Amino acid sequence: MPFIIAFGVIALVISVLIVVNVVAGAVIAGTTRIGVLKAIGFSPVQVVASYALLVLVPALVGCAVGVVVGNLLAIPMLEVNAHVFQVGTLTVPLWVDVLVPLAALVLTAVGGVLPALRAGRMSAIQAIATGRAPRPVHSLFAHRAAARLRSLPRSITLGLAAPAARPARTVTTWVVIVFGAAAVTFGIGLGSTLNRVGDDSPYSRMPVQVSGGSGNQAPSLSDAQQRTVESVLKAQAGTRHYMTETDAQFSLPGAAQKASAVAYGDTPSLSGTPLISGRWYSASPGAAEVDVNTLFLTNTGTSVGSTYTLISGRHRLTVRIVGEVFKTGSQASLYLSPATLSRLDPGAQPQYFDVALPPGTSAQAYTNKVSAALGHSYRATSSQASTTQFLAVLTLITMLTVLITVVAGLGVLNTVALQIRERAHDIGVYKAIGMTPRQTLLMVVSSVASVGLVAGIVGVPAGVFLHHAVVPVMAHAASSGYPQTLLTVYSPWELILLGLAGLLIAIVGALGPAGWAAKAGTANALRAE
Repeated sequence: MPFIIAFGVIALVISVLIVVNVVAGAVIAGTTRIGVLKAIGFSPVQVVASYALLVLVPALVGCAVGVVVGNLLAIPMLEVNAHVFQVGTLTVPLWVDVLVPLAALVLTAVGGVLPALRAGRMSAIQAIATGRAPRPVHSLFAHRAAARLRSLPRSITLGLAAPAARPARTVTTWVVIVFGAAAVTFGIGLGSTLNRVGDDSPYSRMPVQVSGGSGNQAPSLSDAQQRTVESVLKAQAGTRHYMTETDAQFSLPGAAQKASAVAYGDTPSLSGTPLISGRWYSASPGAAEVDVNTLFLTNTGTSVGSTYTLISGRHRLTVRIVGEVFKTGSQASLYLSPATLSRLDPGAQPQYFDVALPPGTSAQAYTNKVSAALGHSYRATSSQASTTQFLAVLTLITMLTVLITVVAGLGVLNTVALQIRERAHDIGVYKAIGMTPRQTLLMVVSSVASVGLVAGIVGVPAGVFLHHAVVPVMAHAASSGYPQTLLTVYSPWELILLGLAGLLIAIVGALGPAGWAAKAGTANALRAE
């Protein structure tokens, strides 16, 4: 939920900015028409009403199409998540289908009426003049400053100065690209974090598990059975290392739920379970040390360094907590050595052999060979728990990141299209005095490239900050703390490349309108109003 909320907020902000930018830009681009309407007798109220209807009619169609498309896009994601979490059928709530289009229509009306009111208060002559030639005071200084950059082609300097003509629109576009770049940074970082969670787990580090018997309940392995399994694992090609595992449960004084316990028979750090703080327990017979998860610390009111008394039947043992492990879930968990476990449960015997494989080794193929060597008296399995859940979440993150990036690119496309419409006559003049289609394309792309570059530089730190803020919330929602390795997922070269995300969004969004401007004939551009 935390990362879905973060993506949702980003998408809502971008959507609001684009709607306001589209509607206000369309009204501003029609300022000349407003002047003409006033010249033939329209009152300011009639002008505002006409433009309110002008933007509300396509907005109504857009809302209807958007609701349908939104539901169609939601269906496959909801089906996947319903299957993963086994919660039945999931659908988009009816109130969402009603409230979202209503809010979009209200936003459209506000975005269109405000600039229309401003234009409606102008005189007919002022409106016509403003529409034909936007106030030069905004861009005069920028054009003069850009002209001093003699090392750059004139087509580029003209493009660099263009954003100053409409500062409000430029700022809105810049914010849209910032949120788009932040979403890309956040999505990539979150995907890397979840991949690291999956990679740094016992199921990934030790994917093969061998037990006695063929049922679901794994009985304890006798000494002879342990020797048999060890001999097969040692002789099996592809065995990297292995360790025994013994599972148990302990009562916690004052707690209704028991704590699950795992005793590894070898170096516990090889299990792949990450440490949040502290160290792993000592395997020395005299050391009564345990590592616990965050929920254990929360339920018992203890911390790393505290002592705690464990109860197993009539046996009690006071142990020292030496580390906090990263293990999510709704059950308190602890890890201890076989020697410590035997002091609480003298008859405890290993139940599993956990096996690590070299990189590139097929866990299923290895499991089949071990099963054939051990026979039906033993059971070898490949445990890849949570793979489906991780896949569903990563797919959702990817889709949301792509959607937000596309929306941000559409915001840039809208800005450039409005800019070209306003400057069509100027572009015709440039073409008449010798500007080539390639130079026209370069000029238009340059008009948003600088905005996109600055937005990317700002958006990357914003995305990193959002990642660092959301990951702890996600861990807390899973009843756990988190190791710092889950935050340090960005390499320097990744940050540099992500810094160019804003520039890429701006260029891709501008290419369509820029291509149209480059292909437009000189005569047609000169006749444009």
